[in-house]
Amino acid sequence: MGLSESNQATIVDLGHKSYTPNYKPRDIVFHSGRGSYLRDLDGNEYLDLGSGIGVNCLGHRHPDIVEALNEQASRLWHTSNIYFSEPPVRLAAEIIDKTFAEKIFFCNSGAEANEAAIKVARKFAHENYAPIKRVIVTFEGSFHGRTIGSVAATAQPKYHEGFGPLPGGFRYCPFNDLNSFKEALKEDVCAVLLEPIQGEGGIRPFSEEFLIEVRKLCDENESLLIFDEIQCGMGRTGKLFAYEWAQDVEPDIVTIAKALGGGLPIGATLLSGKLQNTLSLGSHGSTFGGNPVCCAVANVVFKKLSSTEFLSNICAKGEYLRAQLTELNERMGFFEEIRGKGLMIGMQIHKKYGDIAAQVMHSCLLEGLLVLQSGSNVIRLLPALTISEDEIRSGIELIGKALKKHV
Repeated sequence: MGLSESNQATIVDLGHKSYTPNYKPRDIVFHSGRGSYLRDLDGNEYLDLGSGIGVNCLGHRHPDIVEALNEQASRLWHTSNIYFSEPPVRLAAEIIDKTFAEKIFFCNSGAEANEAAIKVARKFAHENYAPIKRVIVTFEGSFHGRTIGSVAATAQPKYHEGFGPLPGGFRYCPFNDLNSFKEALKEDVCAVLLEPIQGEGGIRPFSEEFLIEVRKLCDENESLLIFDEIQCGMGRTGKLFAYEWAQDVEPDIVTIAKALGGGLPIGATLLSGKLQNTLSLGSHGSTFGGNPVCCAVANVVFKKLSSTEFLSNICAKGEYLRAQLTELNERMGFFEEIRGKGLMIGMQIHKKYGDIAAQVMHSCLLEGLLVLQSGSNVIRLLPALTISEDEIRSGIELIGKALKKHV
């Protein structure tokens, strides 16, 4: 059978033969999508509560994104950062206008944004402090990317295995433990890097009190505070950034990606005023960073996500989703805890069922529902921020059907 005939079995077989085995894709080939729904090559429809791991924040094929994509694609795809093009300049100005940032570095992914943040922190320390001050503190359960630097920053040993020796200069601290953090924050620490809500670590929010104290202690120790908002930022929790739920906490650096491109690859490192000249000429770069097509789409996405009305609507939908999940769990008793904020929800499976997140995820798939797992015992929901209440109710019904296979 030739490739031109493109049925699902053919593409699945070719994929298994062609891909490196670091992923384990399900034997489904998605062909089209609209809103919160995807359709495969066999015509089956799926309700998507994962949105490409929080990427398709406005759903699939949002008309405003399609319009921006087509318009820019008909004009200019790429130049290089030797020159200006309009979309990234306008995007940078818009982000600066709506955030703490004074300067922005564009790249292609969250890992790259974190790599840039790490380099900025180290270079700033090099220019301003003694050689001892180069250590970056991160937290157990974190996930900061797959590049060799960002994986070294990730305080989860399973991501390190087989890739040593890893770059040094990172110190890991227990999650949300203020006393341990105080012990870790020595004079050699140039920066602290954390996700206000850990995504891959199980949808675990740092407490607001912890974030407030971390900011205070970083100031006292002359250490930079870096928030990795790649998964929890861009409106996901009902505020533009998740750290904004903690009163009067302002970071030195924020990294974003995923939702910023609405489905296209883009990342950004946002820098406060005191860091605005740290990346001097030639000190860092990215061939595709600030790509005009990606930035044209990101302009549309960012304007929507930074709207007060849009963010308020996310809060309301998040409360509705939590209420529906709580009602389901009162009937079934399957989850030990439901946690998160806005439309970033983790459901921790009760210990009596064991570590079966992968099996539950598969059962949901068989019901026509896409969910995510976060570790071995947490089901993660990151639906499109445009999801409707009807779609939320449909999703909860399908989750209930899937859970019946495991109780």
